[in-house]
Amino acid sequence: MKQLRLLLPAILLLAPAITVQADDGYRLWLKHDRITDGAYLRECSRQFENVMITGESPVLRTAHDEFIAGLESMTGIEVTEVSAPTGRGTIIAGTFSSSPLLASLLSDVQPGTTGDEGYIIRSLRQGRRNITVIASEGERGVLYGIFHLLRIIETESPLDNLAITEKPATKLRLLNHWDNLDGTVERGYAGSSIWNWHLLPDYIHPRYKDYARANASIGINGTVLTNVNSNALVLTRQYLVKVAALADVMRPYGIKVYLTARFSAPRETGGLPTSDPLDSDVIRWWGEKAAEIYSLIPDFGGFLVKANSEGQPGPQNYGRTHADGANMLADAVAPFGGVVMWRAFVYDNNVPVDRAKQAYNEFVPLDGTFRANVLIQVKNGPIDFQPREPFHPLFGAMPETPLMPEFQITQEYLGCATNLVFLAPLFSETLAGDTYAAGPGSKVSRIIDGTIHGNTLTGMAGVSNIGSERNWTGHLFGQANWYAFGRLAWNPDLSPGQIASEWIRMTITQDPVIEEGIAAMMLSSRETAVNYMTPLGLHHIMAEGHHWGPGPWVDRGRPDWTAVYYHRADTLGIGFDRTKSGSGAVNQYFPPLDSVFNDPQSCPENLLLWFHHLPWYHMMKSGRTLWDELCLKYQEGVDSADGYLTYWESLEGRIDDEQHRHVRQMLRIQAQEARWWKDACLTYFQTFSRMPFPEGVEQPRHNLEYYRGLKFYYVPGI
Repeated sequence: MKQLRLLLPAILLLAPAITVQADDGYRLWLKHDRITDGAYLRECSRQFENVMITGESPVLRTAHDEFIAGLESMTGIEVTEVSAPTGRGTIIAGTFSSSPLLASLLSDVQPGTTGDEGYIIRSLRQGRRNITVIASEGERGVLYGIFHLLRIIETESPLDNLAITEKPATKLRLLNHWDNLDGTVERGYAGSSIWNWHLLPDYIHPRYKDYARANASIGINGTVLTNVNSNALVLTRQYLVKVAALADVMRPYGIKVYLTARFSAPRETGGLPTSDPLDSDVIRWWGEKAAEIYSLIPDFGGFLVKANSEGQPGPQNYGRTHADGANMLADAVAPFGGVVMWRAFVYDNNVPVDRAKQAYNEFVPLDGTFRANVLIQVKNGPIDFQPREPFHPLFGAMPETPLMPEFQITQEYLGCATNLVFLAPLFSETLAGDTYAAGPGSKVSRIIDGTIHGNTLTGMAGVSNIGSERNWTGHLFGQANWYAFGRLAWNPDLSPGQIASEWIRMTITQDPVIEEGIAAMMLSSRETAVNYMTPLGLHHIMAEGHHWGPGPWVDRGRPDWTAVYYHRADTLGIGFDRTKSGSGAVNQYFPPLDSVFNDPQSCPENLLLWFHHLPWYHMMKSGRTLWDELCLKYQEGVDSADGYLTYWESLEGRIDDEQHRHVRQMLRIQAQEARWWKDACLTYFQTFSRMPFPEGVEQPRHNLEYYRGLKFYYVPGI
């Protein structure tokens, strides 16, 4: 927040407030508003007055239309379509195979440089003529290159001497919708589902195309339409024709549709007495179902499966393994080029000693037994999308099996879309984590992109935060997390700062001073939320059921669904002992990480209570006791949330009025919720520590009975 305080005076000294047009957030980062910088407009005119985009496929036509519409909207240039370079500037786009001219202009490019989805953007000169080329070996690459160039223009970045070669790090870059057939969205905080199943296939809402545009613009190439807690009805003919209609909308934007497959579908909708994956009738049923799907949707992507987790049916119901179940489905879709993504979010029906160990224990023994078209989809951490977790120990532990990380874009444990929490730092923290699976430098990103173990089937999934709200995500800044996921799925090495800057410039402002201030707020926001919710490695201490707000006292029901199971606070100390002498979870990490995590002196303090149960008097690196450090972290989170509100209020009149009003209200809620978290948690933990709050920590506003007595009904997203 120090940076924000320094910036605030500068912002307040800006020129008088400007009149801005109301913006309800619907256009996301594809606003394409008219550029006002005269010099930049002249440069655009010099570079792009003529266009050649070759090819007549649906995807290439989409690329053509997106570029012309975007350029004309931002610049007012009336683009002339030409058959050969002419005038001052021409943009030429297409595949190498569709354009002999591109092939000759880029004769130095070696086959395989771009693949089907990568692209080259290059500035060339022919005499006094400017030529900008966008080329790829595949039509989707051309589309992505077009969106990249539009992003350059929209952020008013330099246009001369372009020399860009990009290729996605992962093959599958998917959104996972948790949308139900009844229109609700599990853990969705932005209204109801965008899929109107009742009106499909006859009515195609314009929003579906806008959704496809937004995803394609950030390189997302697949969407899983339905909830992992799936309904078998979606696999019936009645719904498959509706899915086919959505696939038709997505296809011109290079996006494949996928479905979640309920493992018990053969019994529930197929009339069979069993769903045993080794039963011949079950195998036949899934084969016929796959053939039916592909007859309607020739480019259908495949299935996402949640099995034997949280009560969902699966192969273990029949004494079979996860591999038995995944392979049966994989065999069904393999003839059509489909894949199966099998979730590793599992834990024993009987409460384990440590739930964090369950997925590793179940899946590592199965390494090398899955079909070639199976990916194991692994949450970023070993528990459940907590504000901070160590990366999942499965990353690097299954060298013969492709793993794809699953990130949660929707903020189930991070404010439920009432809190501004920019998730790029969380995603990057996981991707940059060094597993040591093949020695130093074995980052999670190099595991999932196939570099370390040579996997060719790769992917990354993000649980969608999209709903029927006009601004798509409920909170304006929730859009930034959707955007960040797409950009990092394409390139895991992008910095959160670059991603934040791009999004701000395309969504809120081009003013460099304000951009810097908003970026500072965004980049610190995840740590702020961790501080006022679960600092120092605490986790899973939210309220029961809806997961909104604090509930460190929750002790009802299944133990590993309670808060007390995880924080284990007592009069001696706090934290979950996962050391070699505790649950042994540290042993699931490669050396030297196992030893680093095992020793409280070397364990990162932001994960200390994840791996250790420590005395309240444990001395921290700051020289403070654990209790004092915990209290001050909570207070730091509250102070930062207050600072965000103060800073944002200073921007009134300097950014869009509707954007400002919306975010101001949300930040007021966030500041209130931050105090609620601090007061409730510290009041509860003080009953064990029996120590006073240190200087600088605000006294809680109410007693513990007040916070424990709060009840909330109809919280969205359950």
